[in-house]
Amino acid sequence: MTQPIRIKDHEKDARLVRARVVFGAILVVALMGVLIARLYFLQVIQYDYHSTLSENNRVHVQPIPPTRGLIFDRNGVVVADNRPSFSLSMTRERSGDWQQALDVIVEVLQLTPEDRVIFEKRMKQGRRPFEPVPILFELTEEQIARIAVNQFRLPGVEVVAQLVRHYPQGAHFAHSVGYMGRINEKELKTLDPVNYSGTHHIGKTGIERFYEPELHGQVGYEEVETNARGRVLRVLKRTDPIPGKDIVLSLDIKLQEAAEMALGGRRGAVVALDPKTGEVLAMVSQPSFDPNLFVTGISFKAYAELRDSIDRPLFNRVLRGLYPPGSTIKPAVAIAGLDSGVVTASSRVYDPGYYMLPNYDHKYRNWNRSGDGYVDLDTAIMRSNDTYFYDLAHKLGIDRLSDYMGKFGLGQKVSLDMFEESPGLMPSREWKRATRRQAWFPGETLILGIGQGYMQATPLQLAQATALVANKGIWNRPHLAKTIEGEKPVDENPIPDIVLRDPSDWAKVNHGMQQVMHGARGTARKAAAGAQYRIAGKSGTAQVVAIKQGEKYDRSKVQERHRDHALFVGFAPAEAPKIVVAVMVENGESGSGVAAPVVRQIMDAWLLADDGKLKPEYGGPPSSPEVTAREE
Repeated sequence: MTQPIRIKDHEKDARLVRARVVFGAILVVALMGVLIARLYFLQVIQYDYHSTLSENNRVHVQPIPPTRGLIFDRNGVVVADNRPSFSLSMTRERSGDWQQALDVIVEVLQLTPEDRVIFEKRMKQGRRPFEPVPILFELTEEQIARIAVNQFRLPGVEVVAQLVRHYPQGAHFAHSVGYMGRINEKELKTLDPVNYSGTHHIGKTGIERFYEPELHGQVGYEEVETNARGRVLRVLKRTDPIPGKDIVLSLDIKLQEAAEMALGGRRGAVVALDPKTGEVLAMVSQPSFDPNLFVTGISFKAYAELRDSIDRPLFNRVLRGLYPPGSTIKPAVAIAGLDSGVVTASSRVYDPGYYMLPNYDHKYRNWNRSGDGYVDLDTAIMRSNDTYFYDLAHKLGIDRLSDYMGKFGLGQKVSLDMFEESPGLMPSREWKRATRRQAWFPGETLILGIGQGYMQATPLQLAQATALVANKGIWNRPHLAKTIEGEKPVDENPIPDIVLRDPSDWAKVNHGMQQVMHGARGTARKAAAGAQYRIAGKSGTAQVVAIKQGEKYDRSKVQERHRDHALFVGFAPAEAPKIVVAVMVENGESGSGVAAPVVRQIMDAWLLADDGKLKPEYGGPPSSPEVTAREE
């Protein structure tokens, strides 16, 4: 059956179209309203917020690290300066896939996989957001050109010109000036995040570390306009940084070199002081190392060689080396005996070659097994007679002995600006009870009287104890900085002077020390032969390993590194001291035979002029233009 044809309703279709048009128009108007409202909200209500946000995206504040202060020796010779260098840095937040960027850098610069590992380690170290991290230092011109050509492949990577610490004197001042290194994560947590913005290195040891705040300075900044890729378009505002302060050290490079030459490559330490000021004139620890290796990052292999060396070049023997002081402390023990009244300068002790405590059969041997007969204080110091000082220590007792040695700086830090210094050990009755849980024995007091036993001291402490004898008890704490930006360092915690009941006791001990060098039976008279000035000194030989009762020391049966240490302390001119020297030669065996000549060479270098005559300021003949002309 045929279906009827449907007649189209034009009126209905027209109404539907009109409804759709109206709905569409209303929707368009509504959307337009929403858009206008949104634009009004963003551009009017939130204008300040978005304008600031936009400005922050366009304008960035970049830190300007300050120029680090320079370090000079007392004569103006530069021992630490800043050298221009180009480094490669990466900002992780701007580099996208920074791991891939590192791969590109290794490929472009033709580096090794080991370098890639080092770069990744540096990128993972603690840092501040959007702070560039230096990953490669000391770029060559060819490397800079390669980076420039491939810059499009390295977003967030840039070549930066900066000043890098440099030590022109190399190993000469490595243990005193110290060195700088990269800031590690532990240091990053304690440093001022503002003042160290843009700074990647910090003082690690020595003067570089102790005076870090003074050397570092104050950070500056600049506001720069950048494009969408972070490239700087122009500088809007700049605040210059305040450079670090320059430091002049009391060290003298000529005396430093003379001390190193006198040691002759042997393991040991030398420290020379001015007793009137406490200034350190020379400070040598051998063997040494090149501090420049640490500035931009030392290789694993190079560091392992230094760290694992049996000679320990990284170890500062002057400040951290702990050695039995041996007979070098006998002058201080003599002062203790005189001041406490247990002996007088004329008191005599008979020496048969040994000493025995009452009711004990143990013999405490003198180094001279045949004995020196009757000895008084002057002879005891001159001959370094152990028997006399055994007896003196017994009369003093451990309590008084420990107390007096503490006044001379033993068992405590004595320096003003050397944070690495060890306090050493001056034992006492209380110390042994607390650490060993044992009572103190009388025999232990005896061996302390000759600088053996539990007692340990650094070469710096021995030099200071000797300086107190030379300076008649006046304390001037040793320090390396002579001036900081023209101002002298201040001792905020001065140590009390040693005041004796009879000040003439200083002269009595001084005379005994002169007899060591110039007396007919002085133990170090050979070292003073031909000297144009009087020297007061004291030798010391410290045991490394103990020997049995009744046995004699036989060097042929002892390994080289188990042989006795050789020590010597002295000052000159003896009547008006201008220099104090302490020398320790590891396993040198003889203080008078090995260490004393080193002291003499150092004193000659300081007190004598180039013509070999005593300098006028130290008592030599005044210079005369007429005489000079005739000599020439």
